[in-house]
Amino acid sequence: MNKENQNIEWKESWRDEYLKWICGFANAQGGQIYIGKNDQGEVVGITDSAKLLEDIPNKVRDVLGILVNVNALSENEKVYLEIEVEAYPYPISYKGQYHYRTGSTKQELKGAALDKFLLHKLGKRWDGVPVPRLTENDLSRSALDYFRKKAVKSK
Repeated sequence: MNKENQNIEWKESWRDEYLKWICGFANAQGGQIYIGKNDQGEVVGITDSAKLLEDIPNKVRDVLGILVNVNALSENEKVYLEIEVEAYPYPISYKGQYHYRTGSTKQELKGAALDKFLLHKLGKRWDGVPVPRLTENDLSRSALDYFRKKAVKSK
């Protein structure tokens, strides 16, 4: 039996908080969330698949601003859902929060990790971001001299 991993998550039933997991997949490598499977990946089924087939794509669009494919599947006469999430090239937020899928976990990005993620998604690095209202007088003469020496040495 497969295990949950970077690209696969199993949930026994749908809860709106799983929009955070969708956000995390969209911000990472993409993946699939299966609704109606237990932690061992066994199909337990769901009873409200017709309603969820309509509700989930609409909630994802309205809250996250992205589109996902939601498919009804069955095994041993039990229906479960597959939510296919693409990796997005730009940052996706859930109500102002940024989530990221790593390993088989969802992490909320904060502080330096959030800064690094946003810069990476925007194709920038920390040294390419201007600092507002910084003047030449704010710079350290010794730090600049040190940088020049290192630059010359590394060619």
